Amino acid sequence: MYELAQRINRIQPFHVMDLLARAQQLEQAGRSIVHMEVGEPDFPTPPLILQAASQMLTCGSVKYTPAAGIPLLRERIAEYYEQHAQLSIAAERIFITPGASGALMLAMAMLVNPGQHVLLPDPCYPCNRNFIHLFDGKPVLIPVDGSTDYQLTADLVQQYWTDKTCGTIIASPSNPTGTMISAMQLQAVIDFLTRQNGWIVSDEIYHGLVYAESARSALEFSTDVLVINSFSKYFGMTGWRLGWLVVPDTLIDAAEKLAQNLFISASTIAQVAAVHAFDSENLQILEQRRLEFQQRRDFLYDALRSLGFSIEGKPHGAFYIYAGCESLTDNSDAFARDLLERAGVAVTPGRDFGEHQAHNHLRFAYTTSLENLQSGVERIRQFVSA
Repeated sequence: MYELAQRINRIQPFHVMDLLARAQQLEQAGRSIVHMEVGEPDFPTPPLILQAASQMLTCGSVKYTPAAGIPLLRERIAEYYEQHAQLSIAAERIFITPGASGALMLAMAMLVNPGQHVLLPDPCYPCNRNFIHLFDGKPVLIPVDGSTDYQLTADLVQQYWTDKTCGTIIASPSNPTGTMISAMQLQAVIDFLTRQNGWIVSDEIYHGLVYAESARSALEFSTDVLVINSFSKYFGMTGWRLGWLVVPDTLIDAAEKLAQNLFISASTIAQVAAVHAFDSENLQILEQRRLEFQQRRDFLYDALRSLGFSIEGKPHGAFYIYAGCESLTDNSDAFARDLLERAGVAVTPGRDFGEHQAHNHLRFAYTTSLENLQSGVERIRQFVSA
């Protein structure tokens, strides 16, 4: 019998995966299920991406790439920052990774020593705290709510900072709330961390999927931040498993060394295909999809409020609504399971995202068609009225 490493006991599973598995069982048994639980865009991979991958496969030569990624893709990402954020980022600072998860792993491997504390908002994406555990650090969850748009502030970071703290992870737009940190607060958080000789990792994988003001990159405020991004969400390439990490100049050598050992390289086919993600024809398709996500958000936001859910402000981006269900239940986990079994609607209970008020929150993902959302809302209406 193997003795597992103690860190395994600190890493929590995705509770929603059990719910997803049950939803799939019900579908196999003939039930109709409206899926609002998984954060995966429902649109197919754009045609230019598929064409580029198909052409490469026809050539028959699919070899390793450099550990940091193919130069052309790194250069295209740098050009994208220049064109869309007016930022001059050297391609050498951009590391191509197996998904945003690979970027997060690379960042935590470079930055977290055993026993060190990392500050996170609560609620937040669950993998963030699990990757900290993976490297024997300690995630410190800071309760946040609508008063700060579910984002950390410089005052909160200062309040929770100790001599064991090494840095913080922020996400804007965030999962599960879809909210963004203001430019003023982002600058203030970075300034405080700089004074403390701490680091900041900015999760920006939902940049592009914003519905009001543009999302601001942490790279606008400092050259010493680390930024995670991905081809999964805005670019619609979830299964291609491709992301990137922007590092300061001082971490290039460390990132190169770790990438060589952790990944060897990201998928060659995915990298070659992703070069065309930035073509104007492809970006036009993505803009059309962004507008459709916005239409879905507007519908679902109003519909959920009419059903008795509380939502502290309309989400700014991503494709999630984090809704309070306190007027309907005091156990969001049981509510989500009953909703699936009795009404055929799958949503994510709050406990996947932390501890703060998790029992009375649900995350709704509008990653399905407007028609499906309308059907789901009607099912929820009947469920809560029964």
